[in-house]
Amino acid sequence: MDRIIEDGYQAFLKDIGLEDEVAVAEMIVEEIKGYDWWVVDGAFERLTCGECGSRRGRGPKGCPPCDLDEGFRYSARELDRAGVMPRNEHAIRVGAAVLRNGHRHSDKALLSWQIGFPMVLSGCMPTTPEAQALRARINKGATYEDLAATMVPDLTGWPLTP
Repeated sequence: MDRIIEDGYQAFLKDIGLEDEVAVAEMIVEEIKGYDWWVVDGAFERLTCGECGSRRGRGPKGCPPCDLDEGFRYSARELDRAGVMPRNEHAIRVGAAVLRNGHRHSDKALLSWQIGFPMVLSGCMPTTPEAQALRARINKGATYEDLAATMVPDLTGWPLTP
């Protein structure tokens, strides 16, 4: 998922003819709504939080500037790719944020994305009952190993049913 962000950021810079500089990243995070989510995440990777010293939006939960940036990242554009289910790009963005910043999210949220992200990345989307079934199994104590054993190897469909 880091590659999605980095490749997207570099392609953006190439398209607009700019060098990879802190000033460009600062410009992007000042006007987040005008950019694709991976461009915004790529810009955050190039900036440092003045309070905790982490990459912006990736510091410890409770760092006020990082907490704000974590929320602001969701105001960027997210256009679905051709041939994928509606809202798939949103799911990829959320999954990438949770997986890249697991320390900022609950263990249950992290586990659900560790299991579901490969399928979402392949273009699939769980139905509401399927997502609820996954969460119910996690809430009952299922481990990664328990859940991974039920995954469909070829990623052709969401394997967890209510």
